[in-house]
Amino acid sequence: MVVFSLIPFSIAGIVQGQSSGKDRLIVGWIEHVTILPENLKIKAKLDAVARTSSLNAVIIAEFKGGADKFVRFDLTNRKGRTETIEAKVIRIAKIKQHNAEPAACPVIRLGICMEKVYKEVEVNLANRSNFNYQLSIGRGFLKGEFAVVP
Repeated sequence: MVVFSLIPFSIAGIVQGQSSGKDRLIVGWIEHVTILPENLKIKAKLDAVARTSSLNAVIIAEFKGGADKFVRFDLTNRKGRTETIEAKVIRIAKIKQHNAEPAACPVIRLGICMEKVYKEVEVNLANRSNFNYQLSIGRGFLKGEFAVVP
């Protein structure tokens, strides 16, 4: 028998995972996260439908380091603190856009910490300036650790 209960948004807790038996942290659809190693705190929207995470980034420079391609971009939080991030490009992803052709976006590995859980995950760099939150966290980060309660 499955028992459902309402969990207040203000209470972060732990829920037992049905299939894995592993405890999962309960989070809302909007959470504060920290980008590491820059230690930059930003608000993120959790999107359990999206496979990968997506970050608003205006790329300042693309450059080569040996055979590898890198990008440099600025990330600014709501308090106006800006950090310049350099990262190796893992691949180029085609991102679907509403009423437009898919955009080619670089994908990097980014360190994200939420609720004391740290993971390095793939994040595509896209123009999210029209969105309310500059970071959307997908299943790659959420899987196995979190239960999203909107």
